[in-house]
Amino acid sequence: MRKRALGRTGIDVSELGLGTWGLSGDAYGPVAEPEIERVIDRAVELGITLFDTADVYAEGEMEKLLGKRLPVGKTAVVTKIGTNLRAGQKQFDRSYLYMAFDRSQERLNRNPVDIVLLHNPSLYTLKQDEPFSVLEHLKANGQLKAWGVSAGSAAVAEKAIELGAEVIEIPYNCFFFGDVLAITEKVREKNVGIIGRSVLAHGLLSGHWSNEREFYPPDHRADRWNPDDLKKRVEQLGALRDCVGGAIPNIRALALRFVLENADIGCAVLGPRSKAQLDQLVREAGRMPPYLPAPTMTKLMDGLKTRGVGGT
Repeated sequence: MRKRALGRTGIDVSELGLGTWGLSGDAYGPVAEPEIERVIDRAVELGITLFDTADVYAEGEMEKLLGKRLPVGKTAVVTKIGTNLRAGQKQFDRSYLYMAFDRSQERLNRNPVDIVLLHNPSLYTLKQDEPFSVLEHLKANGQLKAWGVSAGSAAVAEKAIELGAEVIEIPYNCFFFGDVLAITEKVREKNVGIIGRSVLAHGLLSGHWSNEREFYPPDHRADRWNPDDLKKRVEQLGALRDCVGGAIPNIRALALRFVLENADIGCAVLGPRSKAQLDQLVREAGRMPPYLPAPTMTKLMDGLKTRGVGGT
């Protein structure tokens, strides 16, 4: 597993990371705990060193499990705080963030905690001083190594960088790449670590769905796309299908390599729900640069443009 520097944090991380939202049961439905444990253990065996979670995933149980199973010193955990499940709202005031951090640190059993991100704050939240003074104090006190923001838009990411964020987590994939491109200049200027999430667009870029695919609660995708949107997206996969062949075995491999080809991405977060899925994703992601040859990248981008994919 190749490693990359995560911006100016001083933390080197594996190019591929393990995301735990899907494993938590909150995103797609329940996963048996023995399988969750197998996935985490297999990730460590494969050389994955970055593990992404949040204090609200399975109401904190994912943090507990990572705290029990991950070797300290050989792995880095990214957790996110700022969502108050009991109140059903975001909460970034000083007292709440200190409480949330203390609980996360206890569950993760790490001192210091590697990386803490504000969990999808709004632009309005970023106008307040409190969240950042809390994170800066925790870092100055030696309780965390680096801090940043899990952003839902380029505007939020850009503002967070201006305010000193060392790490930005943001969606990045073949269909949604415009936000990362929009912040690239600031990322390079400030040497910010970028963690790419949703690299397979919640399964869409696996290339297995028909345009009649349906989802049902508790699967979050039931509310993500209406039937017309989903049909359009499935048809746009033709741009990826046209580039498959030779060393690129399938659409999923192409999508993963698209992310890894961007040197500004410190880590691409995978979201497998089984050990078999994890093995498959790691195998198909490729071994080393160039992950996508220049002619293939050009063909892909031209095909996406022709099919109306603008990257946002």
